[in-house]
Amino acid sequence: MDAILLRFLEPARLWWLVLVPLIAGLYVALSLKLIVPRKDRRNRRLANLLPMESKWKRHFAVTSALLSLVMLVVAFARPLAYTQVPRERATIVLTIDVSRSMMAEDVSPDRITAAKEAAKEFVDMLPPGFNLAVVAFAASASIISPPSLDRGAAKRAIDSLELAPSTAIGDAIVTSLKALELAPKDPEHPDDPAPGAIVLLSDGATNSGIDSATAADRAKEAGVPIYTIAYGTPRGYVIENGQRYSVPVDHSELAEIAQRSNGKKFSAESRQDLSEVYETIARQIGYVDEATEVTGRYAGISLLFAIIAAVGVISLAARWP
Repeated sequence: MDAILLRFLEPARLWWLVLVPLIAGLYVALSLKLIVPRKDRRNRRLANLLPMESKWKRHFAVTSALLSLVMLVVAFARPLAYTQVPRERATIVLTIDVSRSMMAEDVSPDRITAAKEAAKEFVDMLPPGFNLAVVAFAASASIISPPSLDRGAAKRAIDSLELAPSTAIGDAIVTSLKALELAPKDPEHPDDPAPGAIVLLSDGATNSGIDSATAADRAKEAGVPIYTIAYGTPRGYVIENGQRYSVPVDHSELAEIAQRSNGKKFSAESRQDLSEVYETIARQIGYVDEATEVTGRYAGISLLFAIIAAVGVISLAARWP
């Protein structure tokens, strides 16, 4: 989960924390005798009742008491903790480029093999209530696994991917939108479309089919964000008919698609990178941060520091004559 700042139901109550530095300052002043008259013999006799080594116990007890007060004020402000819980329902379309440039071996053992393995891991990362569809594209795009809760079917579809010439990213987006329309209806709310998103992996630029920017605009109109993954390195190449062809990744087109559709663009230059990207996307689209009041947690910590402070005071009292 991304870091989230601590929030409070009653933040105005945190003003009570100003007492902590005031009390601490008062204690320091008393310890240094800054506000005790030097000629006050009675105060000197009281200070001498405790041996020198007890000063550390006194400091420890006061520090514990102050920490207890801090935690008590935090609890008084009713803090909220955030935990990730899976969304109840959504449809994800995993759209994978199977153009011949995916033969490049700049990603070990090659782009397509690593992409398949990482994609199957992504399938397992999604919440069980999510429908998942798989779309493959090269010169054209096709739905190779319609929206379903069957994770095994999705993995078998990924394993069946075969390479073909050309790259039609725009067609892939349009076909992915059609796949979303095939998602099963919610029995309790049949007229409400399930939220959906497209996760599109590609290593190249569009060279056939409709314009990808136009397709991305359609996705935005449908309320479907596209999470693009620019996959591969600038050093990628393939050899066909004895000729070597450079196949660097086109980041600009995939960034524009993500921006136009209100999605997000990622990059992956290795198998590990790709797995991490899929994990990040799975968290962002599959889980939601749910707030829970944790007043009791901070009240318990306050009690613990209070007990420590009390023990320190008791140990000091035991040394008195």
